Amino acid sequence: MEDQLHIALIQTDLVWEQPEANRKAIQDIVASITDDIDVIVLPEMFTTGFSMNAAKLAEPISGTSVAWMKQLAAQKETAVMGSLIISEAGNFYNQLVFVYPNGELTSYKKRHTFTLAGEDTVYTAGTERTIINYKGWSLCPLVCYDLRFPVWSRYNNDYDVLFYVANWPKPRIAAWNALLQARAIENMSYCIGVNRVGTDAKGHEYSGHSAAYNALGETISTFVEHEIGYRIVALNKDEISATRNKFNFLNDRDAFTLK
Repeated sequence: MEDQLHIALIQTDLVWEQPEANRKAIQDIVASITDDIDVIVLPEMFTTGFSMNAAKLAEPISGTSVAWMKQLAAQKETAVMGSLIISEAGNFYNQLVFVYPNGELTSYKKRHTFTLAGEDTVYTAGTERTIINYKGWSLCPLVCYDLRFPVWSRYNNDYDVLFYVANWPKPRIAAWNALLQARAIENMSYCIGVNRVGTDAKGHEYSGHSAAYNALGETISTFVEHEIGYRIVALNKDEISATRNKFNFLNDRDAFTLK
């Protein structure tokens, strides 16, 4: 177990439907990181932007982009996570992939597809949360629109850190800021959100606001609007344990069953 977990948040513009260009841009940002890190977090659909052109862009889990993630994880001796378009058994998924430093991987399929953009007509929704055990920490990765649904992220004695990777547009960025902080507070969890910047081919503008919050909803780190680059945040296991034990708010949470 490690008392601290060092997370690199990568906030970048995404070239529309150009996986190679996006991998190269991210590689350049990551190459500039000289600190010791444990996890690199990339935005939602980091290879393409938020595209509905899954038939053209989807890759199998054994494809080029996941192989690149494995290579990056090995080079930096760290875990790498981000979502991309994955094809499996005739279906398309907006799927978050978590690659361990040794090349092993696990993944999470986005539960809440964004009906406003027609994501539900292209991508199959996932049905299960994924809890990642890594260096003595329990991590719960979720994707973009999942942020609006607190029941799906409700703490159930199973994680220390919530992650949201996103393509969250500027007109609704106030909701992004408020909901990330709310998820941290209500679950007494670290909460990290990684968003993109730039303008996509549909004319949607993204201003970033990637950030990290502690279990009381206090800001640990945030990006300047439209900033491209990385921030490193250090999470402390003793701190979150002490906060939960001191206040015990989670002891009073409601019990429920998801259907």
